[in-house]
Amino acid sequence: MFGRSTLLAFAILVIPSLRGKPFVPGEIIRGDFKQIGELFLENHCFDCHDDETKEADLNLLDLGPVDEINAAVWKSVWAQVAMGEMPPPNKSQPKITERLKFSDWVVQELREEMKEKGGFKANLDPKKANYLEHDLLFGELPNDIKLKPTSSSSRIWRITPQEHITRLNELINMEPAFNPSKPGVRTRGDFVPTNHGGELKLYFGTDRIIRWEGGTVAYQTAVKSVPVVLSSSRKHGFENYADFYSVNSSEATQILNKAEDILKYMAYGPMSLVEFPEQITDNPKTYDAVKPKEDLRGLPSAIVYNTKVVRPITPVYDLMRQDKFTEDSIRKTITFLFEVLTFRPPSEKEVSEYLQIVNESIKKIGREQGAFMGLSSIFLDRDALFRPELAKEGKADKYGRVMLQDWELGLAVNHALSYIRPDEKLRDAIVQGKMRTRSDVRREVSRMLDDDSIRKPRVLRFFRDFFDYDLSGYICKDQKALASTGTSARDNAYFRAMFDATASTDRLIELILADDKNVLKELLTTQKVVHTGNDRSLFGRRYTKEEQKNAQEEKKRAEELATLEIAEERKILTKEVNKLEGQAKANKSDKALKKMVASKQKELKALIKKMADMKRKAGNNVNTNVEEANFSGKQIFARVSRRSFGTGSMKPERTLSTVPESQRLGILTHPSWLVSHSDAMDNHAIHRGIWVRERLLGGGIPDVPITVDAQLPDEPGTTLRERMRVTREKYCWSCHEKMDPLGLPFEMYNHAGIYRTTEFEKPVDAKGEIIDSGDPSLDGPVANALEMIDKLANSERVEQVFVRHAFRFWMGRNETLHDRPVLQAAHEAYRESGGSMKVLILSLVTSDAFLFRKQNIQN
Repeated sequence: MFGRSTLLAFAILVIPSLRGKPFVPGEIIRGDFKQIGELFLENHCFDCHDDETKEADLNLLDLGPVDEINAAVWKSVWAQVAMGEMPPPNKSQPKITERLKFSDWVVQELREEMKEKGGFKANLDPKKANYLEHDLLFGELPNDIKLKPTSSSSRIWRITPQEHITRLNELINMEPAFNPSKPGVRTRGDFVPTNHGGELKLYFGTDRIIRWEGGTVAYQTAVKSVPVVLSSSRKHGFENYADFYSVNSSEATQILNKAEDILKYMAYGPMSLVEFPEQITDNPKTYDAVKPKEDLRGLPSAIVYNTKVVRPITPVYDLMRQDKFTEDSIRKTITFLFEVLTFRPPSEKEVSEYLQIVNESIKKIGREQGAFMGLSSIFLDRDALFRPELAKEGKADKYGRVMLQDWELGLAVNHALSYIRPDEKLRDAIVQGKMRTRSDVRREVSRMLDDDSIRKPRVLRFFRDFFDYDLSGYICKDQKALASTGTSARDNAYFRAMFDATASTDRLIELILADDKNVLKELLTTQKVVHTGNDRSLFGRRYTKEEQKNAQEEKKRAEELATLEIAEERKILTKEVNKLEGQAKANKSDKALKKMVASKQKELKALIKKMADMKRKAGNNVNTNVEEANFSGKQIFARVSRRSFGTGSMKPERTLSTVPESQRLGILTHPSWLVSHSDAMDNHAIHRGIWVRERLLGGGIPDVPITVDAQLPDEPGTTLRERMRVTREKYCWSCHEKMDPLGLPFEMYNHAGIYRTTEFEKPVDAKGEIIDSGDPSLDGPVANALEMIDKLANSERVEQVFVRHAFRFWMGRNETLHDRPVLQAAHEAYRESGGSMKVLILSLVTSDAFLFRKQNIQN
């Protein structure tokens, strides 16, 4: 190892020559540990991390070249340097090019060292994309950095679980056409919504069920369904990257098993589900005469289906009606299935290969089962589960880039917006060779964006991934802690309310997208709310202790008032009963008197019950915990699942209203978002702060060191802000100062998302601060979440960060410095159009990053 003085002399000689050469981000960096790594550490790190100082208990003098043992330390060094956290501000800073070069070199070395040991992909993680300094993308670029025309790597991109199940739904269910008078109702092309239990399932024949035995639980057990098979993270954020997901053997087996069920339903309809033919009838009484006498609840035999055919009739149906299969009919069925599953027509070679599989299956296990088994293999075709962007056709330009064309380009455009097959116009354009240029893409995307009947679930999915508001129903709440929030919903009713809230937020976003003006600002500052009747308490204000006492007295008065008219009647009747009971006791042999007493007692009992019911009803109208939101507005509709749990299914009816004045501002103050960023017992100011830092300010947060016990003290009766004092310790605060002041302003809401002014009988402290945002005009203290949101919503930097996230979503990768022109053009298009999401999407999907592919490109 060089001595420190030798290294310094070497640096003086070498660095100028290195700096004189233009730096191309992402290209292979020539130089070993001594030439690159150790030199940078000597110049910028050893002063704080050597034998003597060991700042943060880290000594880098003996770090050595990247290897399997020290890879974790090198990863931490990379993160700190890439984010600009190290060296600290009071130390000499490396030039921008030095920092970028060193960061690229560390990633290069980690990739090489770890390629046979699980690989290194941390730099590809969407949460690490913000490590690339924002000002390098939207500000001035140093002269010694050379950019090249951008592209994305050739890849195969696995479809999402939501997209997969929507494809399968097309095979067995007929969704209604778009109805302009009810734009929120579920339509063909929309994603398959989760049921009220938050499960993503494909249901068979629910639109034909006319009766079942038992209650909701029995119904959900008896109805045949296919759960989502492909895996993904529930707490998702931006996750739909080509590098992240594959299909494992377990998933492949499940897909193959479910494929046979789907094919049988395509061929036979509900007859593939029932045990008795009599279950298919328009008159359930005909089944009553022959059904088994045992308890059928929860069994397939408990359900009665009508005789109306509502599923798509396909070549699978035609094939299975034949007494003897012909090669032509099998080929026709293969061709149909291949295109509905892969979205493109098969080649003759592909048809012949699947024909051989089907024929061999028939020979081995028989005509019917063999056909189903052979056809099931198409469900596992690569292009049924992945979308290839290999760009093997076409001529490379001088930068080695090849533009996608024909089916690859057409399906990339379709996937940018849709979950179902390309419509006829896009399909015709592909077949006719009119999907080969940028103008072709502009033409088709513009047409699709302007046509409301073409559903665009990918756009809504972007906003779900961006805001993460669809997690609220999966936050398992402690029931005692939930009761303390004042919400009237408990247990399953609460979780159903959260899934309802997700559907409502979906609809609100769609309404703002329909206006397509200042979309991000509107989402952050809208006063509109889409809600159900049960949301009045969730959007209400938590009473203070004194107000609760007053509300309880009001409830008591309401109960007394409700029964005032019959209270006197009860008093009279009670006296009459007491008198008759005394007479009956004295005249035990008088049967007529005894009968009269029983009648009056029954009358008094009914009156007492009536009074109790009236009291309960009157009391239910008075919330003693929350001043409920006084909503009024017009009826609209939100997208919900098909009938899934019988009477427990969700309803599409919603109301469009405005939020209570001075209490809410935009989606970040709606219960769906607030609860999504909470935990079982309390708010989560740290997670909320991280969200604001990453999604709105474009900042990076280092991973929590494994040596840190990231727990707050358990102190019942103490506010979250008070318990978070531990994060202000020196070792923690360097990171937490970027998060906590951004998350604590949301303390004006409790963990059920209800607005509050007190906590544990103390005034709520919702003060916060925007620190090191990158925009000095943003930095400074804020009184509460509303003030902070208002500042952020009017920030150009926040707009630019939003564009960066849109880029990640539609490109399926992190941005690089080479994408700088694409990002700037997209932001300019967004601003000049008055904040149009359509224009932003169009700019991105007609960019070089979307259109061009390059083999073995460095990310």
